[in-house]
Amino acid sequence: MITDAQGNPLTGATTVTVERYNRGLRAFNLYSEDPFPYLEQAVAEAPTFVMAQLLQVYLYATATQPDAMQAGRAILESASKLPMSEMEMSHVAALRLLVAGNWHRAAEQLDFHNARYPHDLVAIQCGHLMDFYRANGRNLRDRIGRALPHWSAEITGYSLLLGMYAFGLEECGEYTKAEDYAHSALDLEPFDCWAHHAVAHVLEMQGRAREGIEWMTSREPFWAGESNFFKVHNWWHRALYHLDLEETDQALQLYDEFVRSEPSTMALDMVDASALLWRLELLGVDVSARWQALAGYWDQHADGHTYPFNDWHAVMAYLGAGQTEDAEAVRAKLQEPRKSSSDVDHWARYPALLLVEGFIAFSQGKYAQAIPLLHNGRYIFQQFGGSHAQRDIIDLTLQFTVAIVPSPKHSRMNGWHKSLTVP
Repeated sequence: MITDAQGNPLTGATTVTVERYNRGLRAFNLYSEDPFPYLEQAVAEAPTFVMAQLLQVYLYATATQPDAMQAGRAILESASKLPMSEMEMSHVAALRLLVAGNWHRAAEQLDFHNARYPHDLVAIQCGHLMDFYRANGRNLRDRIGRALPHWSAEITGYSLLLGMYAFGLEECGEYTKAEDYAHSALDLEPFDCWAHHAVAHVLEMQGRAREGIEWMTSREPFWAGESNFFKVHNWWHRALYHLDLEETDQALQLYDEFVRSEPSTMALDMVDASALLWRLELLGVDVSARWQALAGYWDQHADGHTYPFNDWHAVMAYLGAGQTEDAEAVRAKLQEPRKSSSDVDHWARYPALLLVEGFIAFSQGKYAQAIPLLHNGRYIFQQFGGSHAQRDIIDLTLQFTVAIVPSPKHSRMNGWHKSLTVP
């Protein structure tokens, strides 16, 4: 039977289409280019090639976008009717949970899956992404830690596990080990985006901003390629170093030239854009025109039902652009009665609604109201949304809120900084 690069059988594959699948998977592994053309061509040539379809579902579902999630559901419904192995059936079980908004159960299903199929790189990487989106730092580390003893440098993709493990270690505060594993990964695969990302986080968390700029600059050819899907997030990391050094002009330049040089409609890119502009505004930089340019792109994503972390970042953009009605519309969506008890529905009620209300109150100058909301919102780890570096925007906003002297004249977002005394 035809197998993937790690030796896992692939139902419905042919000798030609498995090569297309491997190229698509490799593109996903490194975030180096769009994997869909390879996978779509493989399915067109081998319609019963089930893993080529299931990988597309994973890609769509982890994009955290309403349109992509809907596309993933449609493919999953079709693929579920195909002949498949027990391993592929296990993927279907995880995906059914994921597209229903049950991120925790889907991630757990892939944990059990890899206990049985430890060389299934699709399950390892997609499980790692799910751990990231549900902010489970411990499992970002331990999922890979459980798999690593079954791997060696002789198995294709081994370096990728080292890079993912490095990021998990960093999120658990094991910075020295994280940096060591990341460099080991890059020695084997210089284009490993997770490994670059892990080092970027370590340097940020340890306050090594100048070193971070040098690291990102020296490694730029390996993570900033035109078709690299990770490049915007890594540019965002470089901008954070400049903010740490109070070099707001340089951070703003990175926003204009790289973070939003193209009007990307990818939710992940737009999260970085909103988060960077919010930080710049806190530091007194006039970014009003940029807010206006960004806000409209959020309309297609801010549905209150797909991934509430994105909805919160959409609200940042609406508030920055002065579009209070749009921000209130997102709040109303998050308040809507829920038909299920899925993770997504739970996240909408807490912590997304809490954070959205806190940021709205802050932007309206209702600081006494904002403080308890933001303070409670600090404890969203292992709830939803990204990394420690991403979530620190809550603490930053709270820090500036308590430093503001309440005054009726500070009733709109533009002008926060005029009354700030930075602690």
